[in-house]
Amino acid sequence: MAARMKNVNKASLNQGVSVTVGTTSFQKKSRSKFVSIPGTRPSVQNGQLIVSTGVTSLDYVIGGGLAVGSLLLIEEDKYDSYSRMLLKYFLAEGVVCGHSLFIASAKDHPDEILKELPAPLLDDVPNTNAEHLQKQGSDPECQDSMKIAWRYQNLPQVQTTLASSTRFGHYFDVSKSMNSEMRQAARCDLFFLPSELPLESPEDISRMNIGYTKLLRSIQGVIHREGFDGACLQNKPRSILRIGIHSLGSALWGDDICYKESPHYAHSLTTFLYSLRALLRGSLSVCMVTVPSHLIQNKAIMSRVTKLCDTVISLESFRGSKRETNPLYKEYHEGLLHVKQIPHLNCLRCEVPDTKDLAFKLKRKQFTIEYFHL
Repeated sequence: MAARMKNVNKASLNQGVSVTVGTTSFQKKSRSKFVSIPGTRPSVQNGQLIVSTGVTSLDYVIGGGLAVGSLLLIEEDKYDSYSRMLLKYFLAEGVVCGHSLFIASAKDHPDEILKELPAPLLDDVPNTNAEHLQKQGSDPECQDSMKIAWRYQNLPQVQTTLASSTRFGHYFDVSKSMNSEMRQAARCDLFFLPSELPLESPEDISRMNIGYTKLLRSIQGVIHREGFDGACLQNKPRSILRIGIHSLGSALWGDDICYKESPHYAHSLTTFLYSLRALLRGSLSVCMVTVPSHLIQNKAIMSRVTKLCDTVISLESFRGSKRETNPLYKEYHEGLLHVKQIPHLNCLRCEVPDTKDLAFKLKRKQFTIEYFHL
């Protein structure tokens, strides 16, 4: 009898049903139900609901995607070229997925950033490695070189492309702008600091300057007004709020940490990030912030800023440096990418990248991250 029950249990597991011991009834397995929101999926590492950053290779680096309710910090390159590009990728992915956007800036008007969003590629991107191998096979010069170096033909090739086994997110062409019809169909809130500040600055009664206070209240208002608060029951379909903040901490935000070693608003940025992350944790929203870390004089402040964020990525551009003309970096003339922090969400151990030697470049009009090797 025991052997028969053992066989029945084994067969039922193979068929995807469960058996209640002591009864003869069979019951189907019930899968855990996640919140069904377009453009999201549960993480395979910790079950957290994640969204794509808009760059598939960056999703792979940070563990599959950006967790809903988390904060991603991008340390800007010196000329703010590629960090701004990552911000536009992040917002463009939200437009394609039907998410709501919140764009905040103190330099360029958010409407200008919205007009610069890259155009989505609706078809699949061709496999560049396969095309390269096919070209090598048809090229007689490549065939001759392979005959000469016959001892190396069985060695494994260096895999530089970062890609997941399952596709998540979309591809974009940075050489083309998104059409106006698609942009206008997206729900978007804009925050331009010069338009929000009063003519006369009030007395400083808090640990945040007036610019950060206005921004925090605006984000809080959108979360509660548009129904992104996870604690409130909503009748309309759930969606994701993507918050993009450009060049936070610069002098244009009224902060002095970029030109003083002992700034007056030493705790202003950290207080804002602490409050912002508390808002994100209880809402269906995700945020990407770019910070000019190379301009912050006091490195202790930058260390506290890093600890208050969930994921931290640093961009080191070769533009204007000696590495731009160095032949060793000929294949990676754009720059290096440094993963400084990965979040611990619903797990004891975070997803650790295979290697920390990563480089980024524009490949076929797309921003890609690859393994760096000489």
